[in-house]
Amino acid sequence: MHKALTVAEKERLAELVAAGTRLSEIAELIGRDRWTTRRNINYLARRPAPERKRSPLRLSLAEREEISRGVAAGESMRSIAKRLGRAPSTVSREIAANGGSRRYRAVGADRAALRRARRPKPAKLSLQPELCALFASKLELRWSPQQISGWLSETYPDRPEMWVSHETIYLSLFVQSRGALRKELTRYLRSGQATRRTRARRAYNGGRGKIRGMVHVSERPAEAEDRAVPGHWEGDLVFGTANSAMATLVERHSRFVMLVGLPDGHTADVVADALSTKITELPDQLRRSLTWDQGKEMARHARFTVETGVPVYFCDPHSPWQRGSNENTNGLLRQYFPKRKPLPIDQAALDADELNGRPRQTLGWRSPIPSTRSRDSLTA
Repeated sequence: MHKALTVAEKERLAELVAAGTRLSEIAELIGRDRWTTRRNINYLARRPAPERKRSPLRLSLAEREEISRGVAAGESMRSIAKRLGRAPSTVSREIAANGGSRRYRAVGADRAALRRARRPKPAKLSLQPELCALFASKLELRWSPQQISGWLSETYPDRPEMWVSHETIYLSLFVQSRGALRKELTRYLRSGQATRRTRARRAYNGGRGKIRGMVHVSERPAEAEDRAVPGHWEGDLVFGTANSAMATLVERHSRFVMLVGLPDGHTADVVADALSTKITELPDQLRRSLTWDQGKEMARHARFTVETGVPVYFCDPHSPWQRGSNENTNGLLRQYFPKRKPLPIDQAALDADELNGRPRQTLGWRSPIPSTRSRDSLTA
């Protein structure tokens, strides 16, 4: 083990380097080997660490002094903010984050701000193993990070330490340096990806022609638009390999999901018959309308309406937001029925209970049909 250079040796080394002395001579003069001498010369030659610069968006020490004086003088936050040229909310957060009006001190607040600005920071989940295990269990149930985050704030309203942003969960999954969660849990995400990627969306209509007798979605009743009354549905087809397909129906008011098997194909006649059979299982008050895209599978929409009494409304081409509940649900369903795999052809195998039990942000993090309720409660 090499003994570190003394202060005197370091000063002598610096003088010899400045004079342009060769490495071998320096090593001999200070009585050290060539390797130790070279290492210390490299240490002297390295660039000093850059001085930390404060962003102009952040409060300076002088501004914090003004805040401290204003607080001591009993000024209002708006008055202090106006004098500094800052927003009142900036002054309010600054005081609240540093002990409040009674305990606020400029120097202490400035030191705390510099300390909080240091990077990297430890991930919140890595500091709370219990919370990390809870996240892992919910991810294994195929809950999305946003659903978990919202559910936590609703379940633990009085425990802020249990509140975690969904971005924190994504960081723990995708960023290796902040990985508090197991990497293999990414397979439970809707995308199934281990990294974040941009997605290019193509506008392609598959060569579809125009369906006769279409009624535009703009003519749908107002009660369907504001989701105030249950019974208005959105639908679409989801495809798997081997030409397998199923129809998905989502109720706009409750986001309740029904899956319709299509074992005999997905031609217009087959789809009309399968949807008629499924939707007539519902009571009359839950059969008010159906919104679909302009896929040729709904070419027999008139026959479907005659058999069920449910009018069909069609969206504009390439406008999935006009039936957004169904589009979002189809994305969730891909966790249970992945792409590049065949879909079940038996109606009994198409079970949406687990999906219907997942909390939704649009429902205040409640589930469409909690386990303690039955489907009949939709009518309530």
